[in-house]
Amino acid sequence: MRITTRLALTSLIISTLVLAGCATDEYGRSRPLTETEKGALIGSISGALIGAVASKKDKRTKGVLIGAIGGGLAGAAVGNYMDSQKKDFEKVLAPERESGAILVEKLPKDVLRVTMTAQTAFDVNSAQIKPNFNSTMDKIGKIVNKYGKTTLDIVGHTDNTGSHKYNQELSERRAQAVAQYFVGQNVHPERLRVEGAGETQPRADNATAEGRAQNRRVEIIIEPVVADS
Repeated sequence: MRITTRLALTSLIISTLVLAGCATDEYGRSRPLTETEKGALIGSISGALIGAVASKKDKRTKGVLIGAIGGGLAGAAVGNYMDSQKKDFEKVLAPERESGAILVEKLPKDVLRVTMTAQTAFDVNSAQIKPNFNSTMDKIGKIVNKYGKTTLDIVGHTDNTGSHKYNQELSERRAQAVAQYFVGQNVHPERLRVEGAGETQPRADNATAEGRAQNRRVEIIIEPVVADS
């Protein structure tokens, strides 16, 4: 991701949080930003490579993350926590799942993947979330805040039409749009990372229109934050 793009996104996030004057704790309850948090957010602009929402390839500082979410999970609590979150996603997003607009999957090591398909999230060649998908994004944001002891890696994908450069940039913009929406829902920026995968990770055959539609998507990879043993 270009530094200028990340700086612009960081500035937007900082403005949103400072104007709102609040964040959420690990249980999704609103709380005011501390002076330390405000200072850390503002200071991140000058850091350039340390965005409030950084590229997925950047390494998270676990100590900062643990402090932001009020501590990590431990032992059997990890599996139970993520299973409960998956059930909430499946229940709340049942209409979207039935229509194919959202996919909810459990991956190895207590990781969840929530996929926003091309069906309703974005128009072709657009990185703007469709207005009629906002209610779904609100549902996802509420669950993400409820289960605050997690990180979210937001990955944009495209089909293989168009140039590699265009597809890469479009996938990044789509991931950024989702991250920005979550910040507007008071998801702590330290939990978020964005990445554009372009056309490099297809789920289906790009030779058919149906396959290309499956490949145009944004995936939210949700991982538990585990406390040091």
